[in-house]
Amino acid sequence: MEEQQKESKKRGALLWILIFLLMGSNGVTVWLYLKEKNKVADQIIITEKVYVERESVKSDLLALQKEYSTLETNDSALNVEIATKKTYIEQLLKEAEKHKGDAWIIGKLKKETNTLREIMKGYVRTIDSLGTLNKNLIVEKENVIKELDHEKGKITGLNKEKDELKATIKKGSILSCFNIVAGGVRFKSGGTKESATTKAKKTEKIKVTFSLGENKIAKGGEKTIYIRIITPDGKEMVKNYDDNYKFSFDQSNGYFAGKETINYGNVEIRAVAYCEGNGPLVAGNYIIELTCDGVVIGTSALKLD
Repeated sequence: MEEQQKESKKRGALLWILIFLLMGSNGVTVWLYLKEKNKVADQIIITEKVYVERESVKSDLLALQKEYSTLETNDSALNVEIATKKTYIEQLLKEAEKHKGDAWIIGKLKKETNTLREIMKGYVRTIDSLGTLNKNLIVEKENVIKELDHEKGKITGLNKEKDELKATIKKGSILSCFNIVAGGVRFKSGGTKESATTKAKKTEKIKVTFSLGENKIAKGGEKTIYIRIITPDGKEMVKNYDDNYKFSFDQSNGYFAGKETINYGNVEIRAVAYCEGNGPLVAGNYIIELTCDGVVIGTSALKLD
């Protein structure tokens, strides 16, 4: 009888051990389930955010595509550049559709969209400038012809026509500048190899590439293009604030961050200039102006993170 009681107690103890083990196992299972459930919920939220961002980027690209389609100009080189950007926008739209769940790709596409918008603003300014110049030339030409017919044989009339013709030539001799692209660069291998960067703290110089348009009226020869850059805090970017970096433009004086001397032959030419300041660059928007012969001939913008 005593042996049976001992056996019964052993069985009872084993039963309670099994019950505790089952309860522990169930507790771990529930904890793992809740953890995985929360992980899935977080992933769903992240995915939804990426999809919303993708739709926003697609909407911006479609709007940008429509805006580019409205750009019209008689400048053949500028038309080729605009057509290239249109094709690039098509590619970005395909990328947005292809990588709809990739947050890194969508973020990159958003930056490209902002860059294309800034480039388009430059195109608009260039087209407006070219259109205004052509209209002014036509008006001036018509005025000169009328004055020649009306004032023929009169000394006062001839002098007036001469002054008007000089003004027309002066306006027509202003160079056009387009395809302005600015970007931050840093240098490797002892300063001989450069790489592009969008980070202000990594940028050593700002590289500005641009094109000067064909102009048969302008005087050919050496042309110095001055690059003036306004920093995000409203200052002029310059290596040293002395007379060596001072120049005149539009009846005013300022400091240039870089300059490039070009042998201009009255035909379209592509050039590049490197600009630098006297300290580390700060994040924000930079305003870029290109000046030649004392006149601002082109503007652009650059954003550094």
